[in-house]
Amino acid sequence: MHHWIATADALGGFAERLAAAPAVGLDTEFMRVHTYWPELALLQACVDGEIWLVDPQACGPLHALAPLLARADGTKILHSASEDVVALAPVARDGIEGLFDTQIAAAFAGLGPGIGYQRLVADLVGVALEKSETRSNWLARPLSAQQLRYAEADVIHLAALHVQLDQRLAARGMLQWCREDCAQLARGAVPPANPHWDFKTLWKWSPDQQTRLRRLLDWRERTAQRIDRPRLWLFDNPAAVELVDRPPATQAELGARLAGQKGFPKRELASLWDLLGAPLQDADFAGFTPIPAPLRDEAERRFEALRARVATRAAALDLPAALLAPRRVLELLARGLPAPEAAGWRAALLAEDLAALDLPPPA
Repeated sequence: MHHWIATADALGGFAERLAAAPAVGLDTEFMRVHTYWPELALLQACVDGEIWLVDPQACGPLHALAPLLARADGTKILHSASEDVVALAPVARDGIEGLFDTQIAAAFAGLGPGIGYQRLVADLVGVALEKSETRSNWLARPLSAQQLRYAEADVIHLAALHVQLDQRLAARGMLQWCREDCAQLARGAVPPANPHWDFKTLWKWSPDQQTRLRRLLDWRERTAQRIDRPRLWLFDNPAAVELVDRPPATQAELGARLAGQKGFPKRELASLWDLLGAPLQDADFAGFTPIPAPLRDEAERRFEALRARVATRAAALDLPAALLAPRRVLELLARGLPAPEAAGWRAALLAEDLAALDLPPPA
């Protein structure tokens, strides 16, 4: 059974109940189909086996929970929390302090990368869960009995997972590593400084072309956030490339090209036209790095040598190699470029391997 929270007063009482809890299991249900930002539909919480289901549609903004999410001395247990962090961002503006992500912890515990909640509960708790409501419409009301059971199940086992995983990580000497990764996740995703890097085949484009592409992608991201629409509804990636490679001659031509996109808002047409026609300024090149060329020759040899060293080190630690350093990080390191993802505990582990290959440490 659960407590249903559907009024501002009940939300306040719920927040007071959790204020002193040493550990809270949390999960969210949201919809993200027609919007850029997740539409939070339900918040689930569990303490000492007692479950609360909070209806944001009924009780309004969840600002009463901000102190709980900001408390550094309380553990917030979630599974695969990256999207939950985004969904809760309006409440936890500075991130979720004390986050313990059971998926991250499972990887450090030697249980494999990216393990799902259903399998983790089965392996560690011995309970078989149904996942039939994964793609349910959580904004609809009333919620069905099956949806409510699913929502309860998503938090009821988090405390047990936390206890077991915490013990395993302590025994393996990896608890602090896990905490570092969870803290990084809790702060939310950092927008890439060079989003044009996703267009790997365009590495031969001139710096001016690449800078125009980066500026266009930044405009799309900011506009999508402001109007709360999925970024690819404005224009997809092939359209972005074409707008830079073959700029429209007139605003009318620009409008005609975008007419086939899923949802470009006509009110933004003039702004985009001005952007495409504006000359590049020094500010546009700030932080700009060209798309890396394909790995070849010495860089490719260093990459293969570094990948082999990382695989050996990961096997000795009983960790997935991608947890220690995913391919994109290895490529950066092999090129001698900054790799912020390899900082912290990873930098200490990789220092010897990088030095052996005459590569600089992660920035």
